Amino acid sequence: MNLDFTEEEIQRYSRHILLQQVGAIGQAKLRAARVLVVGAGGLGSPLALYLAAAGVGTIGLIDHDRLELSNLQRQIAHRTANLGRNKADSAAEALLALNPLVRVEVHARRMDAEAAQELIPRYDIICDGTDNFPTRFLLGDACHLLGRPLVSAAVLRFEGQLSVFRSHEPGAGHPCHRCLHPEPPPPGLVPSCAEAGVLGAVTGVMGTLQATEVLKLILGIGQTLTGRLLLWDALDARMRVIRLKRDPACALCGDRPTITALA
Repeated sequence: MNLDFTEEEIQRYSRHILLQQVGAIGQAKLRAARVLVVGAGGLGSPLALYLAAAGVGTIGLIDHDRLELSNLQRQIAHRTANLGRNKADSAAEALLALNPLVRVEVHARRMDAEAAQELIPRYDIICDGTDNFPTRFLLGDACHLLGRPLVSAAVLRFEGQLSVFRSHEPGAGHPCHRCLHPEPPPPGLVPSCAEAGVLGAVTGVMGTLQATEVLKLILGIGQTLTGRLLLWDALDARMRVIRLKRDPACALCGDRPTITALA
């Protein structure tokens, strides 16, 4: 591991290096890490900004959408001047303005099965910042089948949830995404943020918590949300964590899986 730091790096990351749990070795781990952020919107914006600020060496951004005025209430990586631009490209500009020492890989495309098979193996950790169930389930399946940890968050109105899925680790007995949600809900049952609304700051909190889990995974410190689900109700200022168990009958990670390839 390369522990040589420039004077700029020492100054930029000094508050990390002072931490006993991080230090120079931990900062070198961050510099060597590769993280893919799927969705450069409400969750992906604070998530990616904090990863860049922390010195995560390579950050991939994948998003096919273009920036709209209604996005700016919560998608803080973007600027009004960038309206109409691809979100991944716009967010990359913000990350490099914050920390030009990191590398940002832009994937201005939709996350589908082809993209998952191509991109996920290139990165160490995958982050789900999407806002639709098909992509969420695709990422859950892909990370299990392709052997990558998934840090997944979701928000709606005044509530958020967050978990870390590492079901691919042999013998660990960790649950996968489908142990929590076996199937996507029927279309129209759960409204989207565009239909039901969301408080912008809630996405900021959940995206920041996502970034914290990613940094802990890279550094190998603390207790992550693997096998646990964090639930936050912003209106009641109440946060709780519940245990998740692996389902032996799970179609993806169970004893007799029926999902063995990406669809």
